[in-house]
Amino acid sequence: MENPWVVLTATVLIIGLSAFFVAVEFALIAAKKHRLEDAATKSRSGRAALRSASELSVLLAGSQLGITVCTLALGAITKPAVHHWLTPLFETWGIALWLADVAGFVLALLIVTFLHLVVGEMAPKSWAIAHPEKSATMLAIPMRGFMFVTRPLLHVLNNAANWCLHRVGVEAVDELTAAQNPESLRQLVQHSVAVGALDASYSAQLSGALDLGRLQVRDLVKPSPPTAVPADATIADVQGASRASGHLRILVGEPGSPVGLVHVRDTLSEAPGDPVTALVRPCHELEPDATVLSAMADMREARAQLAVVRGRDGFMGVVSFADMLRGLFPEQTAA
Repeated sequence: MENPWVVLTATVLIIGLSAFFVAVEFALIAAKKHRLEDAATKSRSGRAALRSASELSVLLAGSQLGITVCTLALGAITKPAVHHWLTPLFETWGIALWLADVAGFVLALLIVTFLHLVVGEMAPKSWAIAHPEKSATMLAIPMRGFMFVTRPLLHVLNNAANWCLHRVGVEAVDELTAAQNPESLRQLVQHSVAVGALDASYSAQLSGALDLGRLQVRDLVKPSPPTAVPADATIADVQGASRASGHLRILVGEPGSPVGLVHVRDTLSEAPGDPVTALVRPCHELEPDATVLSAMADMREARAQLAVVRGRDGFMGVVSFADMLRGLFPEQTAA
């Protein structure tokens, strides 16, 4: 192909197609799914983008196939033509034919690689990452058309890639997860405080909320022995223990093996000398390895404000709902 205009036109089309496939690939990876769902309610292209996001592995196979074909096309059309044009030019400079041929080949390779790398890949990649949802919806319909035509081949390629992954113990997924893990969110909070984007007064609250998914109940068990009265205690004993400790819920039984608890409110209408046995409620129990987050949900469902923590070695202590809230709102609960 020696006609320069034909080569130039073909080169522009090939690089444009490569840019298209690169932009589609990075746009769907960077796009937020909830924004694509919003776009899907407004336009056909938004619905097409959302469908592509739900079968991301097939879409990436299509993008990689398109990029590969474009690379091969540049190597088959543009590079030989540029090489063919440059070699005679170098010969006119008095260079030996073999050296002119080598120089033309190397320079043609550099020119084609530069155009493909910068114009066909890096520029569209940066644009797609900067405007992921916009580029994803803009390019969705033509990409869906390409996937429709090449879908049998894409499934073969994708299944072959998944088979390779399965052989090394990796399970392939069809769509990206939008969730952030607590550790990355914790680092984001710390960075935001460091650069002044987040007030330090909110940092403890956010960090405490993230810690609820990581902390275990054993981390909140009080080291001091709980307030308790003997199993044969009277109403007066319970009220006295409440005044001395400031607690409203008093364990009944031995401190290391409580049989229940009593709320001081229930003793107000009873005679001081009456036994407390009739007012004893069962203790809510928690496993020490349970996360604070699951423990809060468990206590809320049981309408319990105080729980006994028992491990393999027996009684470990008590933890209250207020202790858990204190971890979430340290400033407010301390005030």
